[in-house]
Amino acid sequence: MLDKIIHARRSIQKFKSDKPDWREIIECIDSMRYAPMAGNNFSLKFILVDDEKKIAELTKSSQQKFINEAKYVLVVCTTPGRTEISYGERGKTYLKQQAGAAIQNFLLKITEYKLATCWVGHFVDEQVKDILSIPKDMNVEALFPIGYPMKKPESKRIIDLDNVLYFNKYGNKKMNTPHTIDA
Repeated sequence: MLDKIIHARRSIQKFKSDKPDWREIIECIDSMRYAPMAGNNFSLKFILVDDEKKIAELTKSSQQKFINEAKYVLVVCTTPGRTEISYGERGKTYLKQQAGAAIQNFLLKITEYKLATCWVGHFVDEQVKDILSIPKDMNVEALFPIGYPMKKPESKRIIDLDNVLYFNKYGNKKMNTPHTIDA
């Protein structure tokens, strides 16, 4: 089941005019709470936007016109506080990693519910913060316009595993099998 969802997940930029059930979106957001967090410090905050004027403003702040077609936009933020205090400079990396892990949970759950989204990372941070009254010390990680896909997504190009997997050192494409000693 999970493999099917992983293989079916796509970035969608064309949405139907039907408005999804917000309760299903909440279920998808809830899946993000189960992602690994450094030191078990949950650093994520979520803003679910359905206000058409705010969605239009988010569209302008990102220069991504397709966002305006969505009925909802999820904004994912991180609060650096405890993570950066606990881990110093490395904490910044952990914030990005745990946001990515949580977002992947969300993307898979969205796919399971037959909803669609596209991970948007290009936006003007300060504009998004102003539109949604996000505190200055928080990080806006990504925007996710949500809706029903306009059409069935096309299959995507899959990278051959042999081109990206190495064993024991970069560039080594062969796994050495352990030698057995005959008794």
